[in-house]
Amino acid sequence: MDDAFILHLIRHAPTRGNKLKQYIGWTDEPVLEFEAKVFPDVAEVWGSDLLRCRQTAKRLFPNACYQANADFRECHFGEWEQKTYAQLEQDNAYRKWIDDPYSYSPPAGESLAEMAARVERAVLALPAGYEFTVVAHGGPIRYLMARGKQTMFQQQLALHGTRHTLVWQNRQAFKEGVACISCSAEPLMANATL
Repeated sequence: MDDAFILHLIRHAPTRGNKLKQYIGWTDEPVLEFEAKVFPDVAEVWGSDLLRCRQTAKRLFPNACYQANADFRECHFGEWEQKTYAQLEQDNAYRKWIDDPYSYSPPAGESLAEMAARVERAVLALPAGYEFTVVAHGGPIRYLMARGKQTMFQQQLALHGTRHTLVWQNRQAFKEGVACISCSAEPLMANATL
């Protein structure tokens, strides 16, 4: 497995909007206070350009250089940003999106297919190498887990503060859409599992 392609995917620490069960895709909120393991020897981390990911990375990897890429952002929820399921459940457009998030998008937002295309672009833009730590959001992580395990997006769970490690035989296997050969999860934060 010398040339295995490894993605360590970490969902950012919770924010106020997360605690309120709001959709906060591109809303740029800070994280709430959290306790976590620290990894001082990690030199480089990639991830979303949004504040919650940058703050999480700084706390977990205090000595790392953070490479921000907007393509790792959460799905853009458009007019549904900062709204909850309870506020939207009677909306017909919302119901269609819940049932088929790849084909439908929130008003002034993006579909999961559009988000997936961004995330693919972000992963393919990672520099030469075989192992990467990425701090991102639930949607992109769930997408990559579903892609790697070749299962449905809706079946994936990406908890805050958890490191999901996906391993492909090599980088080419990832590019070709082959299933990953290993998938594991490890909690990194004491009080972050929403």
